[in-house]
Amino acid sequence: MTTRPVLANAGAMSEFVGAFEVTSSLSGKVYQCRFSHMWNGVATRHSDTIDTKFFVEGGAYVVGLAHTAFVKFREKAGRDLTDREASFVAAEYLRERLEEEDERPLYDVPEADVLRLIGQVGIK
Repeated sequence: MTTRPVLANAGAMSEFVGAFEVTSSLSGKVYQCRFSHMWNGVATRHSDTIDTKFFVEGGAYVVGLAHTAFVKFREKAGRDLTDREASFVAAEYLRERLEEEDERPLYDVPEADVLRLIGQVGIK
């Protein structure tokens, strides 16, 4: 069996993704971002998502990743996506949105985008 490296779920969840900056490609505005935590969106929003929370310039932003993408990843990779890996995917989506100054308190990320970002981040 082939094994692949994964981003292990070591340490506090709030430390899964380090603080990062995003610079808008439109205006040059710099956003200070910090990951907080993740949870199952089915329980809280009645959505088929894994929700991640970030603080951006002090405001709370939720990035909901389509759960169906997690299932497709498992079918393809033969393993589950770790919480830390999912956090990196959510951070990448948030970065893309903020680069375009698309600021919303809630982003629902469709399956296709989650799968695209998994590949873009380099998760196998």
